[in-house]
Amino acid sequence: MRLKMEENKVDKVLNRFKKISLKTLMVDKAIYVVLFALLVVIVVIQPKFLSFGNFKNIFAQSATRIIIALAAGMILVIQGVDLSTGRMIGLAAVVSASLMQQVDYAYRMYPNLVDLPIIVPILVVMLLCGILGVISGIVVSIFKVPPFIATLGMSLILYGMSSIYFDRPPYGAQPIGGIKRSVTSIATGSIGIGSFQIPYLILIALAVCVIMWVIWNKTKFGKYMFAVGGNPEAAKVSGVNVVSTQIKIYALAAVLYALAAVLEVARIGSASNTTGNGYEMDAVAACVVGGVSLSGGTGSVGGIVIGVLIFTVINYGLAFIGVNMYWQYVVKGLIIMLAVIIDMRKNIKRK
Repeated sequence: MRLKMEENKVDKVLNRFKKISLKTLMVDKAIYVVLFALLVVIVVIQPKFLSFGNFKNIFAQSATRIIIALAAGMILVIQGVDLSTGRMIGLAAVVSASLMQQVDYAYRMYPNLVDLPIIVPILVVMLLCGILGVISGIVVSIFKVPPFIATLGMSLILYGMSSIYFDRPPYGAQPIGGIKRSVTSIATGSIGIGSFQIPYLILIALAVCVIMWVIWNKTKFGKYMFAVGGNPEAAKVSGVNVVSTQIKIYALAAVLYALAAVLEVARIGSASNTTGNGYEMDAVAACVVGGVSLSGGTGSVGGIVIGVLIFTVINYGLAFIGVNMYWQYVVKGLIIMLAVIIDMRKNIKRK
């Protein structure tokens, strides 16, 4: 009897493998095949690319992008899209930078402002972005404006706000520099033993990933997020407060954008009203490559992290071998198109 049961289990496993043809597997995973081929080409042209220092730089460059992509990923999971990502980061960057300048900096925006602990600017921009995220969530969930239109309008509002704030007398529209050493050290500093050093940016991104993984997989809020993304009407019938969930997700995403903006200021050492411009496209692309469906209801923290790392490796690798920046845009665009085609194909198969 036991032997027969074991045979049945083996038969089920074999049947599953039979259903997955090599052709189907290659089509569904085509994006990874292409990206792996690109990586091989880069390594063949420049073998030095596979060095510990390079990959440490890649992980450090990916840190803020991972946080941004995790935020954008939540909105994609609930069948939304956030076109205001880059502009919200820009607003948070100029506001936080103006509060984190050295007290003796000649072009300080607030000459009489006391030296603030770094946590104060972080909390200020988190609160500011959180409120703006709530507004976006209300427009989408209560007034039923399509996310594309709602966040496009919010993007224009945010750009106007950041430009007004940025272009203030008496110095006018010039980058907000003179950032305190205690802030820039977040991007340049590391911890470790001897030559093995881990940048602070990587540790911060790792902490955010752990927190988001717990939220996505171990909390009621995470379950509601996937329920709303999978089928809003069914979620509503099941007792999920769809409106509240959507508003909270837009607010939480905005708070993560604010954190990423502060880290970008620390990394760049300055801020302007163009900081963060275009980040929303990179975030969405990384999410789709990482397995987040544009139709909602599907995605994982690990997949998003992998998506960001893949894009960073390709961008860094192409620059490393001297590929023209304009061609890099072409490659990135093709990767995004391929990822979306594969995602659409998967959705058709599910239906």
